[in-house]
Parts: sequence; C-alpha cells; structure tokens
Amino acid sequence: MSGSDTQGSMPAEDLEDLYENAPCGYLSLQPDGRIVKVNRTLQTWIGIPAEQLFGKRLHDLLNTSGRIFYETHFAPLLRMQGFFNEVALDLVTADGRKLPVLANAMERRSEDGALLFTRVTMFQAAERRRYERELVEARAAADAAGATIKSQLDFEQQTAELREQFIAILGHDLRNPLASIAAAGRMLRKEEQTDRSTKVLDLMQGSVVRMSGLIDNVLDFARARLGGGIVLDKRAEVLEPILRQVIEELRYSHLDRAIEVSIELDGPINCDSSRIGQLVSNLLGNALTHGTPDEPVRLSAATVDGRLELWIANGGAPISSDAMTRLFQPFFKGEAGTSQRGLGLGLYIASEIARAHGGTIMVSSDDQETCFTFVMPLD
Repeated sequence: MSGSDTQGSMPAEDLEDLYENAPCGYLSLQPDGRIVKVNRTLQTWIGIPAEQLFGKRLHDLLNTSGRIFYETHFAPLLRMQGFFNEVALDLVTADGRKLPVLANAMERRSEDGALLFTRVTMFQAAERRRYERELVEARAAADAAGATIKSQLDFEQQTAELREQFIAILGHDLRNPLASIAAAGRMLRKEEQTDRSTKVLDLMQGSVVRMSGLIDNVLDFARARLGGGIVLDKRAEVLEPILRQVIEELRYSHLDRAIEVSIELDGPINCDSSRIGQLVSNLLGNALTHGTPDEPVRLSAATVDGRLELWIANGGAPISSDAMTRLFQPFFKGEAGTSQRGLGLGLYIASEIARAHGGTIMVSSDDQETCFTFVMPLD
C-alpha cells in the first residue's frame, strides 16, 4: 500500500477522536433547530453533558444579549444564505459563567432543497472580549471617580445617567447595524432583480422589521422601568390602515398560517396609532407563536358603545393558572419546555401601551381557544 493510500484511509476511531476532541466545539441542529449531536470539546467547555443538551436549541445556551443577536441577525441570515461566519456569541456554562465564542454555521440540504441539518462550529474568543470588558471597566472606573467628586448627586440623577447609558448602548450596538442592513436592501432594490433575489430582499426587510420591533420593546422596557413610561403621541387618526399593515407584515413572516380578520371601526380614533400597531403586533405575534399551526388565528377590531374593543384568539392548549398570573411580567416566556423566540417582553410592552391609553388587556383561556382582549375608552 502506498503512502498516499495510508493517509487516505484514516481509521474510523481516529475520525471519531478528531470530532470529539477537536480544538473547537461542534454541534449539529435538526431542521427545527434542536441539538442532535455535540462533541466532547463543547461539552467540556460549558460543563453540560450531551444527554442534557439533546433537544435544546442553540438559543437556549446563550445569555440575554446573545439571544437578541441570535434572533435578529444570526438566525435570519442563516435562513437567507445557508451559512454564517465568525458570529460573536456568549454561551452560558453550567455554573453560570459567560463563555465568549466565535460561531460558524453551514446548512446541509438534500438534492430537492430540503434542510437536513445545520452544522455549527465554535472557537473560544476570550481575548477579543477581554478588550471589550476593559473598555467597560474603564468606563465604570471613570463613573466611580465622577461619583466620588460629585458625592452630592441624589438617586434621581444616578438613575437618569444609567438610563442614558443603557439607551446609548442599544442605539450604538443595535440600531447602527440595523440601519446598514436596511440601507443595503434599499440600494439593491434599485437594481434589476431575479425572482429569487426579490424574495431574499423581502426576507431581509422582514428581518429588519423584526429586529426593529425587538429594539423598540427593549427601549420601551427601559423607559417603563427606569422612568418616563411609555410615551404617546395621541391624535385623531383612522386606525384601520396601520392594523392592516401589521397584519400583512406578520402574514408574510408566517406564510403557512391563516389569519382571519374583521375590522369595523367607526371613524377616526384619538390614540397613538403607531403604539396601537405595536400592541397588535405583539399580541398577534404571540398568538402565531403559541397557537395550534393547523387552526387560524382570529383578529377582530370594532368600536362598540364608546370604546375600542380589539381581540385576538388562537387555538391550542390552555394557559395554566400559574402562567396566567405572570403573563404580563417582563421576560416571562410561557410554559417550561415551550419553544420560544424573542425576549419575553412583548406582552409586557402591550400591557404598558394599553395602560398608557387608559385601557386594559384581559385574557381568557380554555381547551377551545386563548383570547387576548384590548379595551380602550374613546375620548
């Protein structure tokens, strides 16, 4: 046997060892995103054995900021182009530590285009993140020095500074890349497009809309919890167009779902129409996420006896009594084991928008359907 033949017939156990003990983490995801294979290296890094990882999603292994980036950037672009390189993520280890990694992903598809599985590799990126931490620590040290000099600042001033820093970080880290993606999409639309490229651009636009919604929810959460509350710009407006726009945006991102709509609004309504659209988007998105896929989601909006009544209903398992008491709490994401996307802020923000309008959101849930009802007085 020649030397080249020897190199080309590596023993099976060596290939297995190469996978299990590679200097990088490997994992494989099913078409639904669940982990079906993970190498020993990654198990060792995060301190979680394979049997506890199987069935989880990559999303479940990330911290909060990593989940934002995964939902708004990683996952949409992976679906759009079939691969992604050098994505910075933070894994959460078994003991709660943050493990910075750079992730690469590649889809494997059959000859007919069906997704078979997705391969993901991860490399530790502690040095890169150390520089970022040093910047944060330097800023914290400067803030501490400033606090010593200005020792007479009261609690309200400190809270205002924290709020400004928080919003500035979001504006820099999330809105800038979103604007770049949106601008790139607009530039490409000016050129001649194929049917496929048009669909890709539509997917990009849908991702921009979703990411913008996530940013809005996080910013609104910050304002509501840190001071200022939900800001309204109320005026007499015809509400139906914004409702139709929100419904069509969600229809496009859920092409396999049926949405039945009934809108009977009697003239202009004094409200912040963009905020009402945000409320409806959050409630309708929640219904599409939790509702039974083979049953339609139903939406009704009408003016009745001096009030606006808007309800959204979906089929599926009823909400438990324990979950019902926490539905509108921030970061609450439903029943244990339920597949979730997003940060668990949608219903909280919807309830804050309803309260700002002097209205309420009520929930009913049984074996037939779950229904969220928004009622607002017309003034």
